[in-house]
Amino acid sequence: MDEIKWAYKRRTYFIEKGFQTRFILKFCLLVIIGGLLIVCSLYFFASRSTTVSIVDSRVVVRTTADFLLPILVQTVLVVTIIVGVATIFVALFVSHSIFGPLYRFKNVIRILGSGDFSTGFHIRRNDQMQVLAEEFNEMITKIKANLNLLKSNFSSLQAKLDNLSEQDLPQKERFALHELKKISEELQGELKFFKL
Repeated sequence: MDEIKWAYKRRTYFIEKGFQTRFILKFCLLVIIGGLLIVCSLYFFASRSTTVSIVDSRVVVRTTADFLLPILVQTVLVVTIIVGVATIFVALFVSHSIFGPLYRFKNVIRILGSGDFSTGFHIRRNDQMQVLAEEFNEMITKIKANLNLLKSNFSSLQAKLDNLSEQDLPQKERFALHELKKISEELQGELKFFKL
């Protein structure tokens, strides 16, 4: 039950802090580079023309690039900051919907490795890797069914071995029966490792 609650009520957004931070910084770097490319391109193309303006009752003639540069820098700076903040949130939520399920996969694999097949695998509806989660659940279900069948068949075999009486058997077969019972006890110990 706790596993299901975790899957739907996860509130930690930095699951793999290092990777998610690098992921977000790369997107922000793209936004900054895009802003710089826009400023440089507009400055380059505007440098080929001349603009006449009236400043404080004076007529000023400058290249369009020099006239537009302060406005361009201010505009691109404001837009870069706004888009950068939006990029941080979008990248955080996108990375969260990827790394949340990966973190969950890691935990479930650890649980399965300890022999506990009593839990299923659940991720939130909006998270990525839904198909992989379904396949993983299907795999858990098949392994669980095979383990249950193995336990059932083993119980039947052990019951038949327990019903055999050593006194009715010749010496050679008594030894074989004793060895089979010993192997059976070892297998029973191994099967107890799995929690279904």
